[in-house]
Amino acid sequence: MVTHVPAEAQGDERGALLAFIEEQRGGIRRALLGLTEEQATSKPSASELSLAGLLKHVAECEQGWIARAKQEPPAIHRDETNWHETFQLVDGESVESQLAYWDKVAAETEAHVRSVPSLDDTFPLPPDPWFPPEGRVSVRWLCLHLIRETARHAGHADIIRESLDGATAFELVAKEQGTSWG
Repeated sequence: MVTHVPAEAQGDERGALLAFIEEQRGGIRRALLGLTEEQATSKPSASELSLAGLLKHVAECEQGWIARAKQEPPAIHRDETNWHETFQLVDGESVESQLAYWDKVAAETEAHVRSVPSLDDTFPLPPDPWFPPEGRVSVRWLCLHLIRETARHAGHADIIRESLDGATAFELVAKEQGTSWG
């Protein structure tokens, strides 16, 4: 669901990028409005995706990229043995705990993006086979990647939510704002 992102203050590219990241986070958060834990973890389509799983994945993904930008290891190491857990709640995790975790990650993202001397500053890509050897990306690339990654999954969240109870993104925005749609 497209919502309006206010224009940045003149020359505030960081603020604009962060606002677009937050807009897409809002799409996933809205998709969870008013759902039970059971609904949020259900998989109503042919896909193995649930809203809770998408929430967990985007939070982990964002944290991992910010850690890489800081040249720290991600908080959670994922490989072929535990990759499936990035899309499902495990070990007492809940939608509420994942939302709180994502809020913390979002604050870390904002602090890091605002603290670097330049959006042109680079950091090394991990040595995974799908990245170029000794590849580097800029903080600007990181922000654009987070927008793309979160937007992609916000679209998935729209479809899953509508499959659960028929609620559309427009109705969820209206509900969040206390207005009516249509």
